[in-house]
Amino acid sequence: MNEKTQIKQLKKNNKLAQQHVYQQYSEQLFRSAYRYLQQVEDSEDVLIESFNKIFSQISTFEYRGDGSLLKWMKTIVINESLMFLRKKKEILVSEMKLQTEELNLAEENFFHEDIYKVIDKMPTGYRTVFNLFVIEGYSHHEIAEKLQISRNTSKSQLNKARKFLQQHLIKYSLC
Repeated sequence: MNEKTQIKQLKKNNKLAQQHVYQQYSEQLFRSAYRYLQQVEDSEDVLIESFNKIFSQISTFEYRGDGSLLKWMKTIVINESLMFLRKKKEILVSEMKLQTEELNLAEENFFHEDIYKVIDKMPTGYRTVFNLFVIEGYSHHEIAEKLQISRNTSKSQLNKARKFLQQHLIKYSLC
């Protein structure tokens, strides 16, 4: 079933189409939630909440080409993850201006799993900004709006996340 047909069926509240979309995208959307929440149970809760929102708000979705459905659903999952974190009051960021440094380590020297292990160990504020900026591609302005922080705080958190990543990857390379 192509994406346009899926969307039409979803807008008709077709249960089989909903089941198909869930089976097709749930694993990928779960991983998006997990990057922010770091807990399987919390990520599963957010995923279920996100799919409820996706199916109840599909009538507002506007098709903008192949992949637009996934992008829209992923945005919902990310927003739900951030709301979940806000509710738990785990996003603790400090106001501080620091220059953003580029990571001086070559990624090819490390396995992706080592990098993800280090990202998992980051404090929530660092990890959240890092994921939004580096992985999701949001600007500091967009991150500031989403997290209700200043752009400078977003930049500071990213800088701290990069330093954290650099320090921990150096430890991995020495082991």
